[in-house]
Amino acid sequence: MYFIGPHVSIGGGVCNAPKNAKALGATGFGMFVKNQRQWTAAPYADADIQAFKERMAADGYTARQILPHAGYLINLANPDEDAHAKSMASLLDELGRCMALGLDKLNFHPGSHLRLLTAEAACARVAESMNNAIARTSGVTLVVENTAGSGGNLGSTFEELRMILDGVDDKSRVGFCLDTMHAFAAGFDLRERDGFLRTMEHFDKTVGVGYLRGMHLNDSKVEFNSHKDRHESLGSGLLGIEVFRCIMKDSRFENMPLVLETPNEEIWEQEIRQLMEMAGCG
Repeated sequence: MYFIGPHVSIGGGVCNAPKNAKALGATGFGMFVKNQRQWTAAPYADADIQAFKERMAADGYTARQILPHAGYLINLANPDEDAHAKSMASLLDELGRCMALGLDKLNFHPGSHLRLLTAEAACARVAESMNNAIARTSGVTLVVENTAGSGGNLGSTFEELRMILDGVDDKSRVGFCLDTMHAFAAGFDLRERDGFLRTMEHFDKTVGVGYLRGMHLNDSKVEFNSHKDRHESLGSGLLGIEVFRCIMKDSRFENMPLVLETPNEEIWEQEIRQLMEMAGCG
C-alpha cells in the first residue's frame, strides 16, 4: 500500500492533523509536533495526547503512515556550543512529543556547518548528537533528510548521509527521507526514468535503500543543480511529472509515508488522486 498525503496543519490542536489528512483522502501524512519556527512550546496536556490517539484510530491511521517533521531551527552540525545545546534541547523535546503521541519517526534536516567546519567534522558532530538523542529516548527512529546543499547545509550528497550513518552506534534507530526537489537541486537528474534509477542505485550502494523511511514528493521551482530549495506543485515545475510516475510504480516505496510538501494546498486532494492513479489505486 502507498501512504500518500500532504504535510498537514496542527492548528487548533495536534489532534487536528489526522482529521485534516482524512478530509483530503490521504492514506498517510506529514505534520509538525510543535511550532516549527520556535525553540520551545507548552507541553501537551494529557487530553491533547488522548484526543490525538483517538482521532488516529477513528480515521484509520497508524504510526507507520505518518512522518513527523522536526522544527526548522534545529542544527545538529552547529559548531557553536550554546547554539548546539539549544538544538539538542529542541530535538529531545520533539522526540518526547513523538513518544507521547505514539509516533515512531522524526524527520529532520542534518543542519549546516556554517562554513566553519569541514563536511566530515560536521557529519561526525551530527552523528554524535544523534547518539546522544538515541541514548535518552526510545521507540522513535531519527530520519535524516537530504538537502539541496545551500548555505553549508549537509546532506546534499549521499556520501555525507553515509558519513552520518557510519557515526551512529544504534543503526536500528536511524533512517533517511529523500526529497525529490532537494535531490534535483543537489545535482541528481530525476527528470527521466533512467536518471531516477541511477540515483536510487547510487543511494542504495552508498547508504542502503533498507534505511529509507519516507519520501517528500515535490516538484521544483528552481533549475537542476541550483542548490536552492524552492518547491512547486507536481508537474508544474522544472523537475516534471515522470519521477513521480516512477516512484508510484516502484514497490520499494510502498508502506512508507510519501509526503507532499507542495505549495498550493488547494490542489492537494487532486495531487493525492493523481499519485494514487499512477500507482493503480485510483
